[in-house]
Amino acid sequence: MANTDALKQQGARAFTPTLKSHLAYTLLSGLVIMLMLSLVRLALLVYNSDMIGDTPYSTVAEGFLNGLRFDLRVVVYLSIPLLLAILSPWAMAQRGLFRFWLTITSSVVMFLGLMEMDFYREFHQRLNGLVFQYIKEDPKTVMSMLWYGFPVVRYLLAWLFGTWLLSLLFKGIDRLTRGNGVQRIAPWYNRLAVFMVILLVAVVAARGTLRQGPPMRWGDAFTTDSNFVNQLGLNGTLTLIDAAKSRFGEDRANIWKPVLEQNLATQTVREQLLTPNDTLVDADEAAIRRDFVPPAERTLPIKNVVVILMESFAGHSVGALGSPNNITPYFDKLAKEGLLFDRFFSNGTHTHQGMFATMACFPNLPGFEYLMQTPEGGHKLSGLPALLSARDYDDVYVYNGDFAWDNQSGFFGNQGMTTFIGRNDFVNPVFSDPTWGVSDQDMFDRGNEELAKHDGKKPIYALLQTLSNHTPYALPADLPVEKVTGQGRLDEHLTAMRYSDWALGQFFEKARKEPYFKDTLFVIVGDHGFGNQQQVTELDLGRFNVPLLLIAPGIQEKFGAVNHTVGTQVDIVPTIMGRLGGETRHQCWGRDLLNLPEGDQGVGMIKPSGSEQIVGLVEGDRILIESKDMSPRMYRYQLGREFKAELIESPDQPEMLKKLEAYIQTATKSLLDNTAGVVHGTPK
Repeated sequence: MANTDALKQQGARAFTPTLKSHLAYTLLSGLVIMLMLSLVRLALLVYNSDMIGDTPYSTVAEGFLNGLRFDLRVVVYLSIPLLLAILSPWAMAQRGLFRFWLTITSSVVMFLGLMEMDFYREFHQRLNGLVFQYIKEDPKTVMSMLWYGFPVVRYLLAWLFGTWLLSLLFKGIDRLTRGNGVQRIAPWYNRLAVFMVILLVAVVAARGTLRQGPPMRWGDAFTTDSNFVNQLGLNGTLTLIDAAKSRFGEDRANIWKPVLEQNLATQTVREQLLTPNDTLVDADEAAIRRDFVPPAERTLPIKNVVVILMESFAGHSVGALGSPNNITPYFDKLAKEGLLFDRFFSNGTHTHQGMFATMACFPNLPGFEYLMQTPEGGHKLSGLPALLSARDYDDVYVYNGDFAWDNQSGFFGNQGMTTFIGRNDFVNPVFSDPTWGVSDQDMFDRGNEELAKHDGKKPIYALLQTLSNHTPYALPADLPVEKVTGQGRLDEHLTAMRYSDWALGQFFEKARKEPYFKDTLFVIVGDHGFGNQQQVTELDLGRFNVPLLLIAPGIQEKFGAVNHTVGTQVDIVPTIMGRLGGETRHQCWGRDLLNLPEGDQGVGMIKPSGSEQIVGLVEGDRILIESKDMSPRMYRYQLGREFKAELIESPDQPEMLKKLEAYIQTATKSLLDNTAGVVHGTPK
């Protein structure tokens, strides 16, 4: 035993932290991390392989090559302690600390990569600000959603095994690069010279480019025609770090700064949003506050308004919009008796954005994607609660879940809603999910009861919001619909969508028997879409395209059955007010889609959730996409069964870009100045 201890001590004394051995240790450790990152990227590719489509192998390889540049940045960041150690022989000898550092940090990066596999499948985005948003929400609900919706145990086991394997590799590299015998330590000036060279190489590698100006940005990965391959080239750890900088930075860098002279921006927005039926008021203080008087012949004989916000009701899977898969037979039937907008888009890609855009009539802006939870969300806006409360309407908001989620009760209560019915207000529901709450059929049944109770009293506006079509899907054990098969990884999602569609159909069957039905405008709209195998443009239009269906007495006789005008959720409130008639003072960031000037094809601004600084302006059959990290691109898109887009050039692209920038700049200023409501935000 003594001889063994002596040998260990002799081995410990024999190790000398030479410059050569330390550089070899650093290089080999970096190669292990690069290999791990490449394997994680390969796992992301295989797990989402249905998104490759007919993309050539050479294009996929290009995405991997782009990824190496981003991965190299991560390697440099994780190697900083080892690089600094070159300056000190004592520091170079701390192999135990280096092994611990490399194992822990590499393990964290690997964990993020494993988490990203389902994150990308769900959102078609690399890790971004949504991670912090979910962390901020109710921990119990978030943990329940993760546990029931994703293979948590499988990922944890894979992560633990990967961490153990990394520790073995770093330990083996340590042994391999220690050398034999006592070797001379390089003098300080040699080490300093080597450090300066290594520092230069590390800076270039971390920048990822030799060009002047900013370092490599996410737009540098967008070099192919495949959005999936472009996203594949990114590194989730880096995108999450960028999101953290934007979200938690003191200067709120994710809010877009003005790029136009403000008078020009304001005038551009007014030309874009005001119609001949609008009269501008308070022009010196409010950007687009106006009095709106729709022509009497364009109104409808209604008094009640029911907005139905359908969770994840993607247009690409709606039969009335061209899907052949029979996912939404009840909605398709309803579409035959109402007015369907087939070029309609959500303003964002998450429910909270669908809520404030639809009901509060305010767009999803860079830096304010979570408006309902920011201080600015406490401002009075110009939405349906403000406008109809002023007309002495009653209100009700019926929801499957908890109103604390996304600060719904706080936000909408501040806007003027008074009656909230959530998961704890249902007695003996057909089904209750441990994560979200009751099923869609329970929500719709309660909604019909509440509306029926108000018949004959004051008019009422209601928001009925579904939730079953959200991971983990809140579906009864005995499904009233046939499960979807043959759609691969989307089978469960589409089954939930088919169930929500069935619940919608049952609601209308019951509502028709109630007296209130004949006096009501029903507005059915998706809160956002969801990704499928196609990723059309950098913005992934499939996650924005949703149906908008209006059902009311006499609507087809006046307005037809299908409308091809482009619209977004901020157009819903003006369109509702246009059907009710009478003078309305508002400051909606949309327009009445049924009172547009002749030849106006409609326009809308869209932006994804999270911290991605990318926006789009949809106008007619074209979309202009702008990002901080990429030159503007214009596409001609096509929805429906042949969902696609092609890159084009157009002489009016600069004009469209000005419209987009003016819209964002002016809406942001109005929000920050608290002048976005019906009346002055700051009392005189």
